[in-house]
Amino acid sequence: MKTTIFLQFSLLFFLMTFLATGCSGNKPQNETQQGTQQVELSQKQPAAEQDDEKEKILVTFIELGSVRCIPCQKMMPIMESVEEKYGDQVEVVFHDVWTPEGKPYGEKYGIRSIPTQIFLDENGEEFFRHTGFFPEEELVAVLKSKGVK
Repeated sequence: MKTTIFLQFSLLFFLMTFLATGCSGNKPQNETQQGTQQVELSQKQPAAEQDDEKEKILVTFIELGSVRCIPCQKMMPIMESVEEKYGDQVEVVFHDVWTPEGKPYGEKYGIRSIPTQIFLDENGEEFFRHTGFFPEEELVAVLKSKGVK
């Protein structure tokens, strides 16, 4: 009886810890591509790294995660909303770090867990970083701190 309660408590604790901290950066066994949209997004270079960018992008919002990570999946509608509302001032970039195409970006930005959000100013300098699920209201406050309207 005590063993069963202990096991249930341990499982509950593990699940709560996992959801609170996000997913680890370890690639799952038998990784396969989850569709072309994510692959295209992970190959996209941030505007701050492009010399020929014509638009006035104030912030580049980089989401480092995976299409297989539950907290990362919860960030997808937020990324779409930000792109829809602020697309003329904010560039949204997603890198699936559990794919060969996205893994170098995880290394480049030195992430330890996903999802991780990185914000670059118009000069390509990182000014804010967040790890875990990031509610849209808080994310928008970070954008507005750099003049996004």
